[in-house]
Amino acid sequence: MYYVSVTQNFAAAHSLREYQGKCERLHGHNYKIEVELKGPGLTKNGMVVDFTSLRQALEKVLSRFDHQHLNDIKPFDKVNPTAENIAKVIYEEMLLKFNAKKIKVSQVVVWESEGCKATYGPK
Repeated sequence: MYYVSVTQNFAAAHSLREYQGKCERLHGHNYKIEVELKGPGLTKNGMVVDFTSLRQALEKVLSRFDHQHLNDIKPFDKVNPTAENIAKVIYEEMLLKFNAKKIKVSQVVVWESEGCKATYGPK
């Protein structure tokens, strides 16, 4: 199995619902997102998928979150905008772009700060 990934960043604000502590107040993060795809083989030009295609797809998904208040954007108007839930939403949106018979989205990792990350995937 081959694995490829790209990372992108976006900045956004959020406040956590039903949370006791400073993160219940409006605050922001410079999120780092990694999307990993997997495939059992390579194309005839030696790739699982073109990094440019993967990067462009992720940029499109993240563009609706960048410099926004996440609590105002669906599904985070109802779902708590935690790193775990952000990872799941991005994973599901990337599945719409990469879910071929052989190429699958393996996982999405969301860092909301240098030492704090959440991962979502079917592992």
